[in-house]
Amino acid sequence: MNQLSLFENSTPQPLAARLRPTSLEEFVGQKHLLGKGQVLRRLIEGDMISSMVFWGPPGVGKTTLAQIIAHRTQAEFINFSAVTSGIKEIRAVMQEADESRRFGRKTILFVDEIHRFNKAQQDAFLPFVEKGSIILIGATTENPSFEINGALLSRCKVFVLHGLEVSDLTALLQRAMQDERGFGGQHIDISDDILEKIAVFANGDARIALSTLEMVVLNGSTQSDGSVVVTNETLEQCISKKSLLYDKGGEEHYNLISALHKSMRNSDPDAAVYWLARMLEAGEDPLYIARRVTRFASEDVGLADSRALDIAVAAYQACHFIGMPECSVHLTHAVIYMAMAPKSNAMEVAYYAARDDAIKDVAEPVPLHLRNAVTGLMKDIGYGKGYQYAHDYEEKMTRMTCLPESLLGKEYYFPTESGNEARYKERLQKIKEWKKGGE
Repeated sequence: MNQLSLFENSTPQPLAARLRPTSLEEFVGQKHLLGKGQVLRRLIEGDMISSMVFWGPPGVGKTTLAQIIAHRTQAEFINFSAVTSGIKEIRAVMQEADESRRFGRKTILFVDEIHRFNKAQQDAFLPFVEKGSIILIGATTENPSFEINGALLSRCKVFVLHGLEVSDLTALLQRAMQDERGFGGQHIDISDDILEKIAVFANGDARIALSTLEMVVLNGSTQSDGSVVVTNETLEQCISKKSLLYDKGGEEHYNLISALHKSMRNSDPDAAVYWLARMLEAGEDPLYIARRVTRFASEDVGLADSRALDIAVAAYQACHFIGMPECSVHLTHAVIYMAMAPKSNAMEVAYYAARDDAIKDVAEPVPLHLRNAVTGLMKDIGYGKGYQYAHDYEEKMTRMTCLPESLLGKEYYFPTESGNEARYKERLQKIKEWKKGGE
């Protein structure tokens, strides 16, 4: 056990530590797991915890959830650090838990940053998890599929925690202004608009939101009556993003992503990189941009360059693995590629035309020859009758029709001459001519 320093209590705790929730009622965000009736909430409230892993970005409540479980459970709760503990410490704790089990006592072991354990350290947990000596709760910011041994992971339920919404962070900041553990006993003049800007800047991280609030209050202007005034200038000085702050749910957010999309569509890599930088430096979620670039790869490039989709998906994965600021170069790679690629929206046009017919003819039956005859009865009534298996034919295609009868002859995909799609256009024309030859 660590000895307390003589001066330990003289240093006030950071705001984030003082406001750490002690109950599910105080916890913000993760409604998909902790909303009324949701599975994780039921497990915690019923003290029915089994081995699990909390996976999510920093500052979303992984450690806080573990501490809430510690307060509610009847089991012995041990907090374990993957940073400071080795196999020797693991085995000592495991033996102690094994002894407790013999006397009918449960042990919950919380391992923060479990991805930092190597294979041997993780293997040391496995036999004790298997025989029920411990209930393991791990917290990680890394994908557990890659960072946790398969055998150990298979015995844990993975709960995915998401970055907090701006509304969640704003509510948290408002509570900090009212709670006695925060600034509730002080006279602080700070607008809801500034609180929302802090929430946007925090980018889903509660710890950053509360630390930023604490910084702006400490740097606010003290008035003669002892009150503190926090202005936009105070905020801008503290976070060094004067002209870049914008509401990620508001008009400027959509204006910027529109500018990026249209610059790529217009084959302007310089403008595209500029708008990308504007969004990233304003605190935009890189995964949001990566998702939009992935959409662009098929919506605006399409079969003119199928490699565009590979590049976009790879950029998304790189952003997920690495995060900001390092992933900015991966997004730049993808954005410039999209801007320089040949363009075709023929696939998008094809889908929307087909969608209109699908909605209009939603009850149109699937032709019998395209149905699988999985039972004798289905075969007797004609399922699969007349189906022609393309691989059995020299041309690897047949003249069999595949559209519903009411749509026979309808065409949706009209390839362009752009990039690789010119080859698809030529190929499609030959296919259509061959099929017409049997008429």
